[in-house]
Amino acid sequence: MQHNDLKIVGSLSLGIDAQNLLSDKRIALLEKIGECGSITQAAKGVGLSYKGAWDTVDTINGMFGEPLVETITGGKGGGGTQLTVTGIRIVDTYKALLREHQRFMAAASNGIENFDNIYQMIRRLSVKTSARNQFFGKVSAIKQGPVNVEVELTLTGGDKIHSVITHDGLDNLGLKVGSDAWALVKASWVILVMPEAVAGVSARNKLVGKITRITQGGVNTEVLMQLEGGNVVSVIITNDSVTSLKLAVGVEACAVFKASSVIMGVTD
Repeated sequence: MQHNDLKIVGSLSLGIDAQNLLSDKRIALLEKIGECGSITQAAKGVGLSYKGAWDTVDTINGMFGEPLVETITGGKGGGGTQLTVTGIRIVDTYKALLREHQRFMAAASNGIENFDNIYQMIRRLSVKTSARNQFFGKVSAIKQGPVNVEVELTLTGGDKIHSVITHDGLDNLGLKVGSDAWALVKASWVILVMPEAVAGVSARNKLVGKITRITQGGVNTEVLMQLEGGNVVSVIITNDSVTSLKLAVGVEACAVFKASSVIMGVTD
């Protein structure tokens, strides 16, 4: 047998200890719940029974000291199941780590004859940015224009963000439909408006959610708003704006920002 016939294989799990681990199958169920908003549809998507899916969810919810999945009542669809903020972050983290894990295994297999130097072939995941809002998702549409390109990114949970970038930017990032990517938006670039005022706003991105936290400073205030899909948007506005908009925890609002204010990025 030749060395190049050998392949190194392995699996990735994420958890807080050896007894509380999320495998790829459990992550797949969480991802489907985020996409479908239904435990029934998610169970079918990953080949589990309805009871089996709920048993898995109950196990997962007991792993991290807080639930990753929650049930919702009312709303547009009359209720359903969705990921919590922690659940979304866990899924996004796992997917990012999985890409690096697969890259490592492929590089290790290719370099098995010189394994002492294999770590020089691996580039570690390191995303550092000053942008307060960092959203991970999958490119769901690309609209080519004569000058620029509009990229639609669907986040875990179903919310969509649109970004306008140059053709060179599209080529340099290697983006195509189905690509994993990051959308970066500075908190100061986001405007908060009331839902009834959205129709009069021309900005491409209009994300509706409920305010979860308000931290007031001497001049400005940071407002955190959880979107319908579970992601959280951070907004920096003036203290006067908080008063004039009558913002409070639990109030529904709309985060508005231009597509040109969204910076796209990929993990290389």
